[in-house]
Amino acid sequence: MADSHAEMSQTTRQEFIIAVLAGLIAPLLAIFLIVQLVLGIQEEHKPDTTSEAAQNATLARIKPFAQLAAIDASAPKVERSGKEIYDATCVACHGSGALGAPRFENKADWGPRIAQGYDTLIKNATAGIRQMPPRGGADLTDTELASAVAYMANAAGASFKAPAAAAAPEATAATPEAAAAPAAMAAVKPDPAKGKKIYQATCALCHAAGMAGAPKVGDMAAWGPRVAQGYATLYNHAITGIRGMPPKGGNPSLSEADIANAVGYMFSESGGKL
Repeated sequence: MADSHAEMSQTTRQEFIIAVLAGLIAPLLAIFLIVQLVLGIQEEHKPDTTSEAAQNATLARIKPFAQLAAIDASAPKVERSGKEIYDATCVACHGSGALGAPRFENKADWGPRIAQGYDTLIKNATAGIRQMPPRGGADLTDTELASAVAYMANAAGASFKAPAAAAAPEATAATPEAAAAPAAMAAVKPDPAKGKKIYQATCALCHAAGMAGAPKVGDMAAWGPRVAQGYATLYNHAITGIRGMPPKGGNPSLSEADIANAVGYMFSESGGKL
């Protein structure tokens, strides 16, 4: 018995380590191959961002906020249809339900609102309600606003009769005094203390959260290029509207002095010197 045990070879430490490593090679190789397979699948399914179709789709998604149009202020006003107003302005919120807006063609969202009646909906749209600014944040006539309300409500089951568009008035030449009014007001030193109240009531809807590309108040990086343009330029942009911001921030009831004060507040809070 003793001789039999003596003849058996004993495993050395080196042989044991080699055996362990050899046993790990197979599962490690399997894991490596699985990772490569997953990465290959992900590579094949990367979104297409370079083709013309992909770029057109991106432009379509940002269209509500990326349109810029040059408008002749002296041209006669041509009132648009409810659908045109919806496509140009309302779809930004009502298309997706952003900020709690009732979604287009969604009867569950619009049912309680339709029950309030057409006049109530127009009144709410005119004055603004909850997170929706007055007139949806756009420079709309009463007829355009009522038409847009009817268009959206009717798409969700209402039968409101939109008002007939008014005839376009004859164009009149602007007086030199009227043309110079924005520039003259921009030269008046604003009152940031009064402007803070205007900001909180109207401008904060976009400028506090950066909605629609609006620069957040106090964000020096976002405001730096704007501050460099000067207060007068920013005031004129606020009066006439620029990119996704409607004229007077979407509140036509604001006076030029209110706009001057609000711009002065945001300007000074974001690194500008008045």
